[in-house]
Amino acid sequence: MDNVFQVAIQTLNRAGKLGGINPRVLDILQEPKRIQQFRIPLKLEDGSFQVFQAYRVHYCDALGPFRNGTRIRPDLSLDEIKALGLFMTVKHCAAAIPAGGAKGGIKADPSKLSSRDMEQLVRAFIRNLQPKGPWADVPGADIGTGEQAMAWMLDEYEQITGQHCPAALNDKPAILGGSLGGEEATGRGVFITLMAAAKDMGLDVSGSTAVVQGFGQVGSALADLLMQTGCRIVAVSDVYGGIYAEGGLDIAGLREHVAKTGKVEGFPGATPVSNEELFALDCDILVPAAVQSVIHQGNAAGVKARLIVEGANGPVTTEADAILHDKGVIIVPDVVANSGGATVCHFERTQGLTDQYWDLEKVNKQLENRILEAYRCAAQRAAEAGGVSLRDGAWIHALKMLEKAMKLRGWV
Repeated sequence: MDNVFQVAIQTLNRAGKLGGINPRVLDILQEPKRIQQFRIPLKLEDGSFQVFQAYRVHYCDALGPFRNGTRIRPDLSLDEIKALGLFMTVKHCAAAIPAGGAKGGIKADPSKLSSRDMEQLVRAFIRNLQPKGPWADVPGADIGTGEQAMAWMLDEYEQITGQHCPAALNDKPAILGGSLGGEEATGRGVFITLMAAAKDMGLDVSGSTAVVQGFGQVGSALADLLMQTGCRIVAVSDVYGGIYAEGGLDIAGLREHVAKTGKVEGFPGATPVSNEELFALDCDILVPAAVQSVIHQGNAAGVKARLIVEGANGPVTTEADAILHDKGVIIVPDVVANSGGATVCHFERTQGLTDQYWDLEKVNKQLENRILEAYRCAAQRAAEAGGVSLRDGAWIHALKMLEKAMKLRGWV
């Protein structure tokens, strides 16, 4: 499988060349500005002992303070965190958010940890991280973390500093200063960009079929919204496997099934399908909404979808991107499509700093405005560069912003 950081750097350099970006800017972006690595020793509730590897990558802060994401999964690597830090840098630019790109993570399996173990682990992460607050570095949630984990992190930060500061951590519960609409934001953003791209293609979503790879927070929210349009969701999957139903899946029923069993497998009326088979299914729309590098050189030729919208970070490798582009498949890239979460995190920090909290209608409206503008800017840059892909258009747009900021700061 392709190294996700190498894929990100290839995309960076290709977009830089297409956009005529100052080579010094590209030199700066070849590696993160700062990498924190530390190990967390922990006595677990069952009496065992384990040492967990943890990371925080500060990629680039030309546009503002570092922000976002803390990922916990068993096969986490530093290269993955570096790639995600670069993606966040570009994503913030694409959505016109005045923030730098960062990512953190812990190499651990949350399914094998008790609630007490998880609490001790994420509190220790914050203690070792020693975050400096909302004007320097703002961690948020990602795979393996959520509102509860962020609530623990916020409390640990406030215990250390002796001050209440809701803007210091993102993705926390609303009662602790989080934003309404945060949990659904990424899935909603994917849906908004999907609808915009489909309109540009002349694709009627209400009469289309869709496949969603990854039925977690992002994929399930997207599936709900798609079903409301009349779109037929014929297959979904999770880490355990997938299911297929030619006539369409009952998403509400599937949600209940997953809540009871923890997986999509075994849903009544559906046929089992592997994650690899999922990508080759006959459908109009494909949404990879799980992890990186799942559509690659080995399976891209078999993709039948006309439109791919990246709900995950880096799900399509560089080689696969070229294959699909040559086939005429439209891909809405991750740095635009799944920027809804980062956008609402920006709203969350703004609300925390001002102590003025928004209603859900305002959050969703502002999200729609921001993400549609990001999509339009990517499309415009793609057209100006001679009809390159939306991915290249989005990266060119971001790099132009970073180039201007770095020049004004005197970096290049």
